[in-house]
Amino acid sequence: MPILPSAPADLAWRSARCDGGACVMVARRGSDVFFGNTSYPDGPVNVYTQTEWEAFLAGAKRGEFDDLF
Repeated sequence: MPILPSAPADLAWRSARCDGGACVMVARRGSDVFFGNTSYPDGPVNVYTQTEWEAFLAGAKRGEFDDLF
């Protein structure tokens, strides 16, 4: 998973609903998924492959991260 120092300007970001200002933003270009923090809209951003992103979402849906909170 590479980390880009700044977000590409041409992405169509989607933001998740959040509390307390700790929001995430997600965009897709081709098979890459870009993930960033709305508090820093110009970057840095993480870049995931479609396969990595799908594995993360499946794990979240199964509750694999619920014990972190």
